[in-house]
Amino acid sequence: MRELIYQNRLFLTGFAITLVVISAYKGVGILGAFALIALPFAAFSAVRASIAFIILFILFSYFRLHEAFPVLMPFKIPKLLALASLLGIFWHLLISKQLKPHWHTCHVLFVILFLWLTVCVFMASNRSIAIEYWSGVLTKVFIMVFAISWWMTSVKHFAIVRIGIMLSGVAVALVAISNKANGIGLVEGTRVTISRELRSQLGDPNDLSLVLMFPVSFLAAEVFDKRNNKSRRLLAAAGLFLVISGVIATQSRGGLLGIAAVLSFFIYQRVKNPVIVATVGVLGMLMMVVFAGITDRQSGGAAEEGVDASAMGRIYAWQAAINMALGNPLTGVGVNNFFANYYFYSPHWDGKNHAVHSTWFQVLGETGFVGLLIFIMLIMGVFRSLARIERLNALNQDKQLITNSLALKAGMIGFMVSGTFLTQAFTWPLYIILSLTIALEKLSSDKTRRKNVLSNEKMVKNQ
Repeated sequence: MRELIYQNRLFLTGFAITLVVISAYKGVGILGAFALIALPFAAFSAVRASIAFIILFILFSYFRLHEAFPVLMPFKIPKLLALASLLGIFWHLLISKQLKPHWHTCHVLFVILFLWLTVCVFMASNRSIAIEYWSGVLTKVFIMVFAISWWMTSVKHFAIVRIGIMLSGVAVALVAISNKANGIGLVEGTRVTISRELRSQLGDPNDLSLVLMFPVSFLAAEVFDKRNNKSRRLLAAAGLFLVISGVIATQSRGGLLGIAAVLSFFIYQRVKNPVIVATVGVLGMLMMVVFAGITDRQSGGAAEEGVDASAMGRIYAWQAAINMALGNPLTGVGVNNFFANYYFYSPHWDGKNHAVHSTWFQVLGETGFVGLLIFIMLIMGVFRSLARIERLNALNQDKQLITNSLALKAGMIGFMVSGTFLTQAFTWPLYIILSLTIALEKLSSDKTRRKNVLSNEKMVKNQ
């Protein structure tokens, strides 16, 4: 009997699969049967192309591509990409052993920050809001920081990420420009949004400008890289123009400041005169303010005398953040709890709660003085890592590594400047830069080590 089963094992396996597929078709219809058939191929793809699924998951999660293009929403792409990414990470970390963990100083600082955020979640004044944000965003960020920093092991991987970020930014910018031109989803009469009716994250002009800010440093790195061919630089310049136009359409002053800071950084790489760079930066900022039409805004426009309502709203919010930290010096009011606690800590009440509109005050108010200290230490760790990468690249002279290093440093500068006026402490930009920086330092140090080994071997042979 056993021998008979063995001889007909392929037939029996096929018959069993057919029965399962027919049962699925009878039970849930054609889609269920198709999903069951496609499942093995999907699992195989997730294992074989793990890095691709991880990159796509980050792009969809951060740029909200499925919300910018609502036709994609029924497919639940972010959830499918998350499952594929987790399967690939699990397989290569525990079974194939292709994912080789390594530790970095910034990993340690990030883990400390994550643990402190977890403490702040359970000490939050509104624990349900904090836990929802922790499970929905922070845990994904935690997993992906390690996944990206361990998976990015070649220049090709960095090129794919860079291209993905640039293309995604341009795609969202085109939607924003189209909405502005057609008067779709405008708030305060002039500020563009995307998919506001779907309650998208892109439905807030400040959040939209934050999303569009991130690819600016990568596009600018391509434009200012003299080693690129003319066609590549022209394409990058066109993309940079579109993304900046998208930020201008949001009329976000924080976004415009971030762009000015990023472009000033790249200009400084060419013109080592801080006075000239500062002058160009200020003039560029003024030009963008004029093109953005910020004076026409209903809040923060020229119609408001003295300190405008938008600026005063930020000042009141920052005062509220300070009061939250003074009232809860260790853990603040809890992750994602600023908005819910604004009424209790603000010196001014106009009938509604407000967002903090500052990364630094967000960290202070929601995680206390301890959280702010850890957050600053993490940022300092990233800059120290980028400095080490610059020293290694001076030895390697690898064009791709130098371009990535400049893009990441400009991204950090843009984050810090725009973060003064935009809320982005616990969203993707910083942590994508963090993970890419860790991976880039590992790649640069490995390349330097190999170069030294080859040099030593050559010296031994010559002797």
